[in-house]
Amino acid sequence: MTRVAVKPELLDWARERAGLAVGMLADRFPKLDAWRQGEIQPTLKQLEEYARATRTPIGLLFLPKPPVENVPIPDLRTIGSERLGRPSPDLLDTIHLCQQRQDWYRQNALVLGEERLQFVGSATVQSDVVDTAARMRQTVGFDLDARAEAATFLNALRNMIDAADRAGILVMVSGIVGQNTHRPLDTAEFRGFALSDDLAPLIFINGADTKSGQMFTLAHELAHLWLGQSGVSDVTPASSVPQRALIERWCNAVAAEMLVPLDGFRQAYNRRAELRPEVQRLSRVYKVSTLVVLRRMLDAGGLTRPAFQAAFDDETKRLRAEMASKKAKSTGGDPFATGRVRVSPRFGRALIAATWEGRATFTEASRLLGFKSVKTIDRFGEELGLAEYVREGAV
Repeated sequence: MTRVAVKPELLDWARERAGLAVGMLADRFPKLDAWRQGEIQPTLKQLEEYARATRTPIGLLFLPKPPVENVPIPDLRTIGSERLGRPSPDLLDTIHLCQQRQDWYRQNALVLGEERLQFVGSATVQSDVVDTAARMRQTVGFDLDARAEAATFLNALRNMIDAADRAGILVMVSGIVGQNTHRPLDTAEFRGFALSDDLAPLIFINGADTKSGQMFTLAHELAHLWLGQSGVSDVTPASSVPQRALIERWCNAVAAEMLVPLDGFRQAYNRRAELRPEVQRLSRVYKVSTLVVLRRMLDAGGLTRPAFQAAFDDETKRLRAEMASKKAKSTGGDPFATGRVRVSPRFGRALIAATWEGRATFTEASRLLGFKSVKTIDRFGEELGLAEYVREGAV
């Protein structure tokens, strides 16, 4: 039986990196304490299993000391006024996968001679919020009236994602890492991120959030693209953002104005109505989170800062309890979180077309899409409207 030398501090690092307590692994690895004390070494098979359990690339367990892992893009997440600590493997793996997809799409766009997108990097944090929000709505083709007429929050979100897709933006929505349903993403860690590029701008939205919350995240990350700056975010529309986080405050303001223009909101807002029913009504009218509505009430002068903060805190508690209840009752995955939105329709169409044309391999397509068989990739192509192309393609 071949045993491998691994330093105890690396075992602890991998466990802590995954947010797991020693007791959570004790049943699966009865000799874990002995490994940690250096009394015995694990076998290679045991170490491979430990790497899977802690979501750690096994090569890292052979390093001389624990590595320092940083988020590969600007990390704008905070708790209060402090930056968040070590990123989870789920966040890191999600960013890395999206970077791989973006790199592929960018190279493909260069080969096809696609034009660069002029809106990427067209604003600064000194740009007027109202003007920038208006330009974003116009560029993306975001119709406020159509969104208001949408039957549900889900329909409104789908329409907004489709509009961003048509504008050239890769929008990916998922509540899990890749296609792994055993690795859910945590909204307490992050809500989304943007990878800026003028050929392949990419937005990832944490699908574990509410549909109205995802809509605000999409608008917030669009503002990042207008700045031409990548970043991972966890802010909500009404959360306190440190004064030093100028980018996040500006993106929040632009997102709120894009979704709920203040001039129109002032006309729709009935200040004499009871607060909670009015918040719910305006949330349905604009198809946005109740937190966005509360923020706009503050901006419109209808709430004092103390009243707003109290209402915001109460609403946050209510939403958290509601989400926890839905998770407890859930018997399956989110029907919205299909392959189509997880990998972006624009990205999926480009990759499958390149595969059938022979410019990309099925191995590459399988890795980037997360599908294991050619048949699954074929079905996904049909879902994306490429059925005729696939049938007539070079196969």
